[in-house]
Amino acid sequence: MSGTVLITGTTSGFGAAAARRFAGAGWKVVGTGRRQERLDEMRKELGDCFHGAAFDVTDEAATIAAIEALPAGFGEIDVLVNNAGLALGTKPVPATKLSDWKTMIETNVTGLVTITHHLIPKLIERRGVIVNLSSVASTWPYPGGNVYGGTKAFVRQFSLGLRSDLHGKGVRVTSIEPGLCESEFTLVRTGGDKEAYDKLYGGAHALQPEDIAETVFWVATQPPHVNVNALEIMPVTQSWAPFQVARDV
Repeated sequence: MSGTVLITGTTSGFGAAAARRFAGAGWKVVGTGRRQERLDEMRKELGDCFHGAAFDVTDEAATIAAIEALPAGFGEIDVLVNNAGLALGTKPVPATKLSDWKTMIETNVTGLVTITHHLIPKLIERRGVIVNLSSVASTWPYPGGNVYGGTKAFVRQFSLGLRSDLHGKGVRVTSIEPGLCESEFTLVRTGGDKEAYDKLYGGAHALQPEDIAETVFWVATQPPHVNVNALEIMPVTQSWAPFQVARDV
């Protein structure tokens, strides 16, 4: 099986790894991201099977214009991988910035639904696949997760809602929910704090972007009668903490 996949956020992490995985299996890849230079580097690496489209998913007009301008051979999208997303800050609610909350909502929620809505007719026509990158934070809250966890809970529920609304259309929808995974994600979240990055991942044997890319590829290439509704994936070293209890002293 091969076709054309559109992957948002291919300039690093999960998206870059997924672009390489699909291209290596003979797929055409439309990769999106804000950094043109990284898209150019990926084009050099992957060759003619890759088309880079530079835009910010929070910009509705730019998103739609880029999709409408896809060159011949890249416009027939069979698989949409909604990977673009971010977390900003690790502080509890009283110490957070409203601007960070809004950026997470605009990217993780509004950007995702914008590109999905625009491609739905094509995906119905081609009986395609939608893979949405959620997170274990959609189910398991943790201190400092606040709005990020809320956006990922939206992604999970939106994925299930799509499945319901697309019933009988032949379109498959999956929410993939990774746990601890080592990538630039944490550097963005901490404002480039390498010490925090090293502390988080040191000795943890975290998931790697290639692990998530392999999972995305597996989901997208299942037989047409198979739908994986949601898939939660963690490294062996990660599980669940006890419930917190605040005590009077």
